[in-house]
Amino acid sequence: MAKSKNCHALPLLLALILFFTLLGTSHAGGIAIYWGQNGNEGTLSEACATGKYTHINIAFLNKFGNGQTPEMNLAGHCNPATNSCTKFSSEIKDCQSKGIKVLLSIGGGIGSYTLASVEDARNVSTFLWNTFLGGKSSSSSRPLGDAVLDGIDFDIELGSTQNYEHLARFLKAYSGVGGKRVYLGAAPQCPIPDRFLGTALNTGLFDFVWVQFYNNPPCQYANGNITNLVSSWNRWTSTVPAGKIFLGLPADPAAAGSGFIPADTLTSEILPVIKESPKYGGVMLWSRFFDVQNGYSTSIIGSV
Repeated sequence: MAKSKNCHALPLLLALILFFTLLGTSHAGGIAIYWGQNGNEGTLSEACATGKYTHINIAFLNKFGNGQTPEMNLAGHCNPATNSCTKFSSEIKDCQSKGIKVLLSIGGGIGSYTLASVEDARNVSTFLWNTFLGGKSSSSSRPLGDAVLDGIDFDIELGSTQNYEHLARFLKAYSGVGGKRVYLGAAPQCPIPDRFLGTALNTGLFDFVWVQFYNNPPCQYANGNITNLVSSWNRWTSTVPAGKIFLGLPADPAAAGSGFIPADTLTSEILPVIKESPKYGGVMLWSRFFDVQNGYSTSIIGSV
């Protein structure tokens, strides 16, 4: 039978249709959550069992640098000083077995931390590597037990603004050692550049940047107006070199002083716009406790 002259045209046409369909498709994202600052938010395993979160930041290591002995504060969950936080080792592994990235968040709004020099940044990176990541140390000196976390999140809101770019470089240099990647996350405020993390973010080493679009009136949602938020989002995604950028939000009106977005507004007006960016990674929520109270992630997960 003679072949049709157009027999090769159909596969090409289908390929073109698929290409342009994908080109116009918005990007699917995940939900990152902060856990650790309220003993009434449940366990890590309970959070991961919901199937709603793709990233969990354990908060916080809130004392480090400048010769201080580092300290972790997990509120009502456990006391690192008595080694009672090692119980979360198996839960961290449980979360990771579900494909969830688990990071240690350093900093926070309350604490004592600073990086006094490049050498200080190197020392802190060594401590983090040996104590929470893939380095070697005795189990008694690992507050979260022998679980190897996926990376470090920078939530820097206090102290000096210096040397965080060096900490990022030193930590990233461990990536691949032992066959495991070291992920870096950051939680800057939405004004650009962030006072504490702007220089570090410009290294391009951060995999996840969950920008805090709350407690920042110039660049957050307010009274039905999405203009400032979308404008700021567009600046972040077009000028800041990062793997994926997340829209950081309070999970409940009580979780922040300002910037809460009703779930229906987020899903109908904001997500369809910001998802057009190839750098869109999803939504970050503060925090697991408030998400339990309000069910915010349940309301938005179908649209994220």
